[in-house]
Amino acid sequence: MSVIQYENVCKKFAGSSKYAVDHVSAEIESGEFITILGSSGCGKTTLLKLTNRLYDPDDGKIIVEGVDIKTVDPVELRRRLGYVIQQVGLFPHMTIKENITVIPSLMKWDKRRMDERADELLKLVGLEPAEFRDRYPHQLSGGQQQRIGLARALVLDPDIMLLDEPFGAIDAITRLNLQNELLRIQGSLGKTILFVTHDINEAFKMGNRVMVMNEGRLLQFDTPREIVQNPADAFVKSLIDSARTQEKFWEGAL
Repeated sequence: MSVIQYENVCKKFAGSSKYAVDHVSAEIESGEFITILGSSGCGKTTLLKLTNRLYDPDDGKIIVEGVDIKTVDPVELRRRLGYVIQQVGLFPHMTIKENITVIPSLMKWDKRRMDERADELLKLVGLEPAEFRDRYPHQLSGGQQQRIGLARALVLDPDIMLLDEPFGAIDAITRLNLQNELLRIQGSLGKTILFVTHDINEAFKMGNRVMVMNEGRLLQFDTPREIVQNPADAFVKSLIDSARTQEKFWEGAL
């Protein structure tokens, strides 16, 4: 069943002659891990922000769980969609537990429920609650902060997760560990995930299907295997060739 549908979605920002998102149409099924791949400025982040109504499209329609999101209050919509960004955005004056439970606190959950949920999520993202719940963000590494950002996005148990280059500023070893951790979490919880990245290796490792974008257009939307074997155009082929060039370098180095 389709949980997200993009129907001819367009977005153009003031002062620009080009579409940031150019007539994109696609359907995403429940439980899929979708990666959105493209270089800087290709429209991938804009598409994600259109999905949770940080922007509204100029034309076209986005349907989430059967409902046109234009008819939904933006705040209510965002509470249904987990959202993680590269900068994490943790509040420095709050403890880790308080950061995780920001939204439940606003929703007037009782303290015991919030404490239990925070501990549950810390365990889920691989951090020991007794060690981390009362720390502050500056006392954590970048990878640990990303895990807290993921825990916070999961706190209301959303069916859909939007992740905007969440591991982009993390060192290679930590990034690999976080990729594996997220795949484990997705495998156990069955969330529908949209994951933005500019790294082709990350996109093909994480996504069961990959959306390849360039200059606002969706060039190809398929499995990694199909994209590698049958690139839709010269741009997609150039991405595949770049990845193969990297592989040859490492083969030569070994």
